[in-house]
Amino acid sequence: MPDHSRAPLPFQVDLRGVVDLLSRHIYSGPRVYLRELLQNGRDAVAARRAEDATAPPGRLLITPHVPPSGSEAGSPFRFRDDGVGLTRDEAAELLATVGRSSKRGDLDELQRGDYLGRFGIGLLSCFMVADTITVRSRSARGGPAIEWIGDADGTFTIRELDDATTAAMPIGSEVVLDPRIDGPLHDGSLLGHGTVRGLATTFGRFLDLDVEVVDPSAPDHPVRINVDPVFRTAEATTREALLAFGEDLLGTRPFDAVEIVVPGTGTRGTAFVLPSPPPPGARQASRVYLGGMLLSEQIDDLLPEWAFFVRCIVDTTGLRPTASREQLVQDDALEFTREAIGSALRRWILDLARQRPHRLQEFIGVHQLGIKAIAAHDDDLASAVVRWLPIETSAGTMTIDEHLSQTGVIRYTASRDEFRQIAAVVDPASPIVNGGYVYDQEILERLPHLIDGVRVERVTVADELDNLEPPHLDDLAATTALEDRASRVLAEVECRVSVRRYRPDDLAALYVADPSVLRRLERHRAASVAPGIWSQVVGAVDSFLADAGPGGAETDTAARLCLNWNAALVRRLATLDDDLVFERSIQLLYVQALLAGHRPLEARDRRMLDAAMTDLIGLSVGLDDKELR
Repeated sequence: MPDHSRAPLPFQVDLRGVVDLLSRHIYSGPRVYLRELLQNGRDAVAARRAEDATAPPGRLLITPHVPPSGSEAGSPFRFRDDGVGLTRDEAAELLATVGRSSKRGDLDELQRGDYLGRFGIGLLSCFMVADTITVRSRSARGGPAIEWIGDADGTFTIRELDDATTAAMPIGSEVVLDPRIDGPLHDGSLLGHGTVRGLATTFGRFLDLDVEVVDPSAPDHPVRINVDPVFRTAEATTREALLAFGEDLLGTRPFDAVEIVVPGTGTRGTAFVLPSPPPPGARQASRVYLGGMLLSEQIDDLLPEWAFFVRCIVDTTGLRPTASREQLVQDDALEFTREAIGSALRRWILDLARQRPHRLQEFIGVHQLGIKAIAAHDDDLASAVVRWLPIETSAGTMTIDEHLSQTGVIRYTASRDEFRQIAAVVDPASPIVNGGYVYDQEILERLPHLIDGVRVERVTVADELDNLEPPHLDDLAATTALEDRASRVLAEVECRVSVRRYRPDDLAALYVADPSVLRRLERHRAASVAPGIWSQVVGAVDSFLADAGPGGAETDTAARLCLNWNAALVRRLATLDDDLVFERSIQLLYVQALLAGHRPLEARDRRMLDAAMTDLIGLSVGLDDKELR
């Protein structure tokens, strides 16, 4: 066996390159050094327990760095475990294992491989905060204790300690770090008491062995930072304690807590239901612990996509971490766990529906989008909750059950644009439902399969316009002339005019356009604002679709302004002789109807509005036609 005690030997690796790889591409930052030491210590304790059933339960003792002050000397950072320890051969091999490659993929394999490989990579992370690493260790397997010293210049020494020193050392390992003397961390702040206490609490407070931090002001009384993982033992925890933990996690009291148990991957925890809706498009990140050690507070792939109404915190032993130990490997185990968590959330919602329907209504009132996302594709859940789902109707917002109790039929539009156009003139006895919101149309179309006897009908703008009552035959000549005259006024904006009778009487005009017309208008608007060649491209597409005819993708049907013959203003316009006043009045009714239907004004619409307003103001102050024109 070669004697490594006589002279420094080089690592079998470009150490600076590996540390750069760790800091830039594996780890998120230098603060993970303490997490890696905690993980190494936990692994060492677990290895000793596996070999010796009488071994102590395990203890990790952290002594932060104390900088020199005045005449008092400082002290280095120390991390001690009472785990299995290292033999001389294991210590000599420690970093040679890592040195076989500096590729991330190989480091990833080492992380998931043998104990020494994981230990060595974790130890290397300490070079992000220290220039020198000293490891003193006594193996539970016997033999002399060893001292391994690694330097940031890429060399190390190793020596066996004498019998007296070995006998005086407890079984386990101690890692000693001297702060870096250059770079932004040269002050040793990451090794000081405040930071170390915070990092130890963040990463290791739920470990199943004692984690203690020495306070420089009371070095003989280290502080134990462990707390009970109440989120992991929900069945043995009072509901109040669990919700209090959730309040600490969320910053506000949770709506409820759902127990998560996935025996297949050794995953246990709690999903806390948010008391308010998250921002649109937000996906709740989960907090995941690996054997009590924090993996990350930002795991995005643990929950199903639809479960954005919960924040999950779990501990697992069966899910695999990536090389950085900050994310989970995307594999079958993770997919299985995700599906199991989804099933638990569905069961919770079903239990609310069966046992606490009023609480379910409160939940839906907060998280209706999440519930609709599930109900759109899950028949069992949809059958239980669909009656309580809120919908927007022309008679106001109500639940599906309330709407069915009034009409027995669901008449809906497929888009919000269509709903806005016709909601004001729909017969109150037969209201329509806005199916344009996310998931609403899918749910409405599935209602006959979920509730016996329900009929569902899709309503279009053209259908409703045809259902509006035409003027009496006695008024046919006047209304036909009004339609022709007003259509000529609006020819510039490609809008035809129809005259109908509808309620309310004070609604003089209604702008209606089916989806194909609305799409054409959107293309026209895009072409008007697109730069250079793109304007020509959009215009060419618009021309092609307009010429497609009945067999093509779209037909070039004009939008319509529907004038209400019940309105006194419309009947007066039909007898108006002043062409300028008539023209400007029709233009203003057109723009007013556009705005009432939440339609954006194009440039030509704004020009029309400006001209009409200017002329009508001129007429009101006494200008004549010649002066206005």
